[in-house]
Amino acid sequence: MLGIDPGLTRCGVGVVDVAPDRSAVLVHVGVVRSDPDAPIEERLAIIARGLRAVVDAHEPDVVAVERVFAQHNRATVMGTAQASGIALLVAGERGLAAATHTPSEVKAAITGYGNADKRQVQTMVARVLRLEELPKPADAADALALALCHAWRGAPAQAAASGPLTPAQRAWADAERLARR
Repeated sequence: MLGIDPGLTRCGVGVVDVAPDRSAVLVHVGVVRSDPDAPIEERLAIIARGLRAVVDAHEPDVVAVERVFAQHNRATVMGTAQASGIALLVAGERGLAAATHTPSEVKAAITGYGNADKRQVQTMVARVLRLEELPKPADAADALALALCHAWRGAPAQAAASGPLTPAQRAWADAERLARR
């Protein structure tokens, strides 16, 4: 599972293996960086190359990208949207299923609270992945949180669409359905 926290200057990437019992193991975490002074086409090409390298090295089954949301800063939301498009493009090029999740969905999945702050998300990601230190920078922690969120919230529905669920996936999907009522 590859999580991507899109950004033009720092694009967080996190790869995790998640078992049917929801336990998870860190595979890779990092940040693809581009120079804010470089032309936009170069920045987007750098992000694309970095994401392709992660996909090629770790061969994830699914890509989860943070869904772009309205912000007051138009320049920030435009850069995030452009980086998000590149992430989805790379997934499409490699034939990978892709999903998007809002920041509040991710926070709720990881911390149980949709308005959690960055530190709370980092702390829970470190606990879930049994890391000795908080994942840094925050973009990298957010990417790991996206991957975990999708594995916990999106994967059973996706698996159901593609074939029979395992007993653990079925139990988890049932619990999710009951929780939404």
